[in-house]
Amino acid sequence: MKIPAFAAIALTLGAVAAFTAARWLGVTKTEDQASGVKVVIVEQPIDAGKAITAEQIKAIDWSGSVVPRDALARPADVAGRIALVPMIPGEPVLPGKLAPINATGGLSSVIPTGKRAITVQVNEVVAVAGFALPGSYVDVLVSGKDTSGQPFSRTVLSRVKILAVAQETTAEQDKKPKVVSAVTLELTPSEAEKLDLARSIGTLSLDLRNELDTAEINSPGARLSDIVSSQSTPAPPLSPEAKTVTVTKKVSASSGYAIGLDEIRGISRKADANQ
Repeated sequence: MKIPAFAAIALTLGAVAAFTAARWLGVTKTEDQASGVKVVIVEQPIDAGKAITAEQIKAIDWSGSVVPRDALARPADVAGRIALVPMIPGEPVLPGKLAPINATGGLSSVIPTGKRAITVQVNEVVAVAGFALPGSYVDVLVSGKDTSGQPFSRTVLSRVKILAVAQETTAEQDKKPKVVSAVTLELTPSEAEKLDLARSIGTLSLDLRNELDTAEINSPGARLSDIVSSQSTPAPPLSPEAKTVTVTKKVSASSGYAIGLDEIRGISRKADANQ
C-alpha cells in the first residue's frame, strides 16, 4: 500500500525535528559538562621566583567549551608552588608555569634547565642608565686592548636575557629607571665562560635591544683606526711668493769676511750690488 504524500511529509519533518533535538541536547550536555570543570586561575598578581599563596588563586567553573590542557583543578595543588613566570589575574595556572614541587624559590628556581646565571658589575652608563630591567634583552660588549696594545670594542654576546637587576627579579611597570651596581644575566655554560673571560680583559657594556629582535650579532668589532684616521693630511703646497727667503753669503778667501749677499726669493735670484 502506498503512503499518502502528506504522511511522507509528516514523517520527514518528524525525523528532521528529532535529529535537531538530539543534536541540541548533545551540545547542551557538552557545555554543561564543560561548565562544571574546575580550573584554578590567578586572583592576585604573582611574581616569578616566589611561592604562590592561597589568596592569590581561586578555582572557578570553566565557562568555555575547551578546557586548557593540563589545567589544575584544586587550589591545594598550586598553593606553595614557585612561579616560574609572572602571572596576572584571570589567567589559568598551568603546570608549565610552576617550578618542580620541591623547588625552594628564589632566582635559582626560575633558571631554565641547561642555563646559568652570572652577575656582572655595571655602572650608570654600562647598565643603559637604568632602563635594563628584569626580562629585558641586551647585547654584551667588551672594550680593551689587543696583544699589540691597540684599543678595540666588540660584541661578545648577543640577545642575552636579564634575570635580575641588583636583587630584584621582577620589573614593575610604574617604576622609574634606577641605577644599579650589578646585573644578572641568563647564559648557557659556554656563554658564561666567554663572558667571564671578556670581563678579565676589558670593560663590559650593555646594549639594550627590542625583545622581538632575535637577530644574532656577528660584528668584527671596531678599532681605533676606524674612528681616527691613521694617515695625516698633507699640508697644501706654498706659492712661490710665500716661500721662505734664503740668503747665501759669499766669503772672501783671504779675509774670511762676507763680501756680498745673494737673495733668493721664491724662484727669483737677485745678486747684491756690492758684489
